[in-house]
Amino acid sequence: MKKSVNKWVLPGGMGLKEGFALLKKTGFEGMEINFAKEGADVNLKTTKPEAEQIVSLANEAGIKVCSVCAGWPPLTSNSAEERKEAIEYAMKAIEVTSWVGADTVLIVPGTVKEDVSYDVVYERAKKAMLEIAPVAEKYKVFVGVENVWNKFLLSPLEMKNFIEEINQPYVQVYFDVGNFVPWSYPEQWIRILGKKIKKIHLKDFRTSVGNAGGFVNLLEGDVNWPEVLKALKEIGYDDYLTAEFGPYKYYPETMLIHLSVAMDKILGK
Repeated sequence: MKKSVNKWVLPGGMGLKEGFALLKKTGFEGMEINFAKEGADVNLKTTKPEAEQIVSLANEAGIKVCSVCAGWPPLTSNSAEERKEAIEYAMKAIEVTSWVGADTVLIVPGTVKEDVSYDVVYERAKKAMLEIAPVAEKYKVFVGVENVWNKFLLSPLEMKNFIEEINQPYVQVYFDVGNFVPWSYPEQWIRILGKKIKKIHLKDFRTSVGNAGGFVNLLEGDVNWPEVLKALKEIGYDDYLTAEFGPYKYYPETMLIHLSVAMDKILGK
């Protein structure tokens, strides 16, 4: 397994060239970059030559752009227009992901809200994934459906069924180890989802806090890391582990050093 981080961890204002070099210096092999409507590392207006320049900078530093985070397009909104735009957004993210040489784009499939019920979200999310899947297959880019605090896909069995019902080879799971620690055990998710897991996010969580303030640095929370690593080996996972953190307020580059050491310990190095 290889060590990666999301670009959010870099000190504020640091560009990709400096960021790739810093990652290499601190012992990482990959970076996940971010996609948005505008701004971000890549966006709706990014051209192929611009994306290829990112690949060139990464290669120069010896870093792989391993995945792209496309976030929370409103694929299950009550607005048909918003849903249409969200699907177009996801399709563009897939195309750009292929341009930067990554094989996976993270997309949150839907969000349950007071005015958008769970069953409606489930059906809309499935419909959206089925529309997106042919584009993913065309570009040979996996859509990684991630489990987040969106009140949706709350158990590993449900996530497994969701992926199986879609039944498209390029729609898989981007599993976040820390996101459901307050309610379940990540090692069980890993074993149940098995080969449906395409990529892994690493976070840690302190269950005594019980809310979003419970996210803590790796090894400071209640994730059973030896059991998580055992489960990953059992399913034959040998891809990137991407830590998803922001920088420290002071001496921000230190976060990368701490993450690198913690990930080495998790990997038994």
